[in-house]
Amino acid sequence: MIDITGFDCDAFVQATLAEDLGAAGDITSAAVIPADAMFEGVMDSRDAITVAGLPIAEAFFRALDPDAAIEILAGEGENVPHGAELMRLRGRARALLTAERSALNTVQHLSGIATMTRSYVERIRGTGATLLDTRKTLPGLRLLEKYATRAGGATNHRMGLWDAAMIKDNHVAVAGSVEAAVRRAAAAGIERIIVEVDRIDQIEPALAAGATHLLLDNMEPATLRGAVTLVGGRVPTEASGGVRLETIRAIAETGVTYVSVGRLTQSAPAADIGLDFSAV
Repeated sequence: MIDITGFDCDAFVQATLAEDLGAAGDITSAAVIPADAMFEGVMDSRDAITVAGLPIAEAFFRALDPDAAIEILAGEGENVPHGAELMRLRGRARALLTAERSALNTVQHLSGIATMTRSYVERIRGTGATLLDTRKTLPGLRLLEKYATRAGGATNHRMGLWDAAMIKDNHVAVAGSVEAAVRRAAAAGIERIIVEVDRIDQIEPALAAGATHLLLDNMEPATLRGAVTLVGGRVPTEASGGVRLETIRAIAETGVTYVSVGRLTQSAPAADIGLDFSAV
């Protein structure tokens, strides 16, 4: 079983299967596959990937065939080559076929996120900067997608709107100024106050008002370097906005504490993972 704080794996599996089965169930397998037929199969990677989600795939198969023999062959967060076997399973053919798509969709999606994340982590290795994810997740899948970024080596940023204040340009527009917005957050007793700044002249007012973390938005490396120097280690600094694999190294080398990348969960392609069954 996978251990993700706040995630109910059983409820996720049941809801996903219910969506796929509808009221009539798997009419194809029921019509074509004998009730007593047995299958065995191998799930494998068609590309080099970073693995995430195999225990959830196992949960899908066990939900429909509790007696299935399942062996997970790769660890979460493990880098595996093209052709690597990820899981072996043997059980009732109808059940395994019915669970197959839900299991594969989950592993492909999460491994795709973990794989992209690992590529970004490797690109900034040695710079001292830490890779962060964002709240740009699919509704209902945040816990899983942020789990996948951790499997790829990133650190989770805010899990939601509740665990830190993040004052952005629209908040500032209503509050009247960066300083006014930060002071209101501090007066409300919020301990973690992240402030987005897109100009150097916003830094000192934000810090003076009580910012505990500065998000340096859409700044070029030279500007970032100047901002980091100005902050002088008083609070963590985070570079954000349009970061791509080809630009992240230069950004990380400016001395920022963090680099956040929305693409990790917003744009990661599904990993190419297959599952081949044969009758036994």
